[in-house]
Amino acid sequence: MVEAIYKRASVRAFADEAVTDDQVRAALRAAMAAPSGGNQQPWEFFVVRDAERRSRLSQVTKYAKPADAAPCVIVACMRTEGLRFPSLAVQDMGAAVENLLLAVADMDLGAVWMGIAPDEEPMKAVADIVGAPEGIQPFALVALGRPAAPPAAKGADRYEESRVHWLN
Repeated sequence: MVEAIYKRASVRAFADEAVTDDQVRAALRAAMAAPSGGNQQPWEFFVVRDAERRSRLSQVTKYAKPADAAPCVIVACMRTEGLRFPSLAVQDMGAAVENLLLAVADMDLGAVWMGIAPDEEPMKAVADIVGAPEGIQPFALVALGRPAAPPAAKGADRYEESRVHWLN
């Protein structure tokens, strides 16, 4: 999986090729394996393949355009009720989305994380598009599919010793 960390890159252009249900399930299984404060696991996911809904999702922010071109969009949402540690839910969701992105990279697929929360207007628009029930708030969109071109991995060159503070 360390290889997937360095292979992962934001992919915004996708080939005209379907993502299988098994691939989506594998990515979601990885997302749900994320650490979670108090094991509260606040995540809920909507898998959007419908072209009309993907088009509508692509318009919720100026950064959501890749949703229209991707064969699949995963809407990562978080529950707001019944949580032991509500203030940690956002961290839990970030960990889940990152796990999903790493699983996608490991499968040689591409994805891009498009933030929605905490902006109320796009959160409401996404909730309406996917029919999220009360108590389920959109957190992020993840457009995924086969990359139109091989992505350039960015992770390997980001280490900066000046940002590490050793307190031995």
